[in-house]
Amino acid sequence: MHKHATGRRPAETEEPDLGGQLRSAVGRLYRRFRSERPEGGLGDAALAVLTRLHKHGPQTLTELSEHDRVSPASMSQIVNRLTSAGYAVRTRDPDDRRKVLFTATAEGDELAGAARAQRNAWLDERLRALSAEDRAVIARAAALLSGIADS
Repeated sequence: MHKHATGRRPAETEEPDLGGQLRSAVGRLYRRFRSERPEGGLGDAALAVLTRLHKHGPQTLTELSEHDRVSPASMSQIVNRLTSAGYAVRTRDPDDRRKVLFTATAEGDELAGAARAQRNAWLDERLRALSAEDRAVIARAAALLSGIADS
């Protein structure tokens, strides 16, 4: 390859910034998911915690904090909002009475399920509009991205 006087290859032959493109696309998709939620006073962080409780059952404050990579003080504010709104309850861990577990209430489960259904419906509609070949590419990319996320 020929280089310009700057020592760099011409822009048309440079490899694309795949990491930057991926971060941008995932960020935009995430923001779009956040906008596809039921109306109400529950913020994104609280809805994410409620969804986790809905999907994975009772969790301690530490487990929730570590999963979301936030401080226990920040998570405490979130779960206080959820319990005050009636979407979650505090209970003692039956195996270790010193620990407090947070569990989604029936109302919380309903809200988390509705939010998930609304987001899934939005995405499913967009995916159905793609060709079978494009859906296969996205399925492969999803598997690869899951592997990167789990690494």
